[in-house]
Amino acid sequence: ATELTKEPFDSFEFDGVLGLGLGALAVDPEFSFFHQFSKLNHLGEDSFGYFLSRTDSVPSEISFGGHDSRRLDSELQWVPVHRPELGFWQMKVKRVSVGGENAAICEEGGCVAIADTGTSLIGVPRKATQRLHWLLARKVPNNPEEIDCREFSGPDLIVEFEDGVTISIGAEDYSRATAMKVLQSKTGNSQTICRASLLPVDDDEVLGSKTWILGEPVLRKYYTAYDWRRQQIGWALARQPNADETDASGDSPRHAVYGAPPVSTPLPTIVQV
Repeated sequence: ATELTKEPFDSFEFDGVLGLGLGALAVDPEFSFFHQFSKLNHLGEDSFGYFLSRTDSVPSEISFGGHDSRRLDSELQWVPVHRPELGFWQMKVKRVSVGGENAAICEEGGCVAIADTGTSLIGVPRKATQRLHWLLARKVPNNPEEIDCREFSGPDLIVEFEDGVTISIGAEDYSRATAMKVLQSKTGNSQTICRASLLPVDDDEVLGSKTWILGEPVLRKYYTAYDWRRQQIGWALARQPNADETDASGDSPRHAVYGAPPVSTPLPTIVQV
């Protein structure tokens, strides 16, 4: 791009948004970045890999023409794209569960999940959000003044795709850092609670009512590879390097972080009931 519109980019620190959806999402094949990039650069593989760092001291990465095996902590397991004509990196979901309880919305089939690097939370069908929040919430004993809920244990959120590949998202991935302290007005008692960061996904004409979105919390734990030609997504546990390791390699890219949250342990948000 040689120009950017003032709305909305004037309000952002970054330069733009790079769309890497399948060709169906492009207005025209000429506007499909990866299609054009692959054609012009004769890539060894028509695929790209995505690594999302857990820390601002280590840059995140995207690899074109294949995946970066240095960032894998397990073998890639491949899941076919479901309905590629929609343009999303979307997979069929067999089951979603927490602590042995299956999400009722997927029991009769029809659930799908989209791997989306542009979503900062885990998207949950609106009908399933309340129950999932309840299952993932944890009471913290002794009401500490400071706590990072990402470091407080909780049940795993397990997603099983229809071909047998399973991913597991732990409390360190799905939790809000800041706890909630509930004060009982009548009794004066209080309870500190750790909660999940979930994004309700509304019923949509294209997406339907059973769509889950696997955003940043999932993509920090798993390295994902996107095979454009075979229309499949590879999943592997991500190997998170430390800052010293990337600096020593000599090929660590320069990067800047905008809007980083404070590094101090957050204080609980107080709610009176």
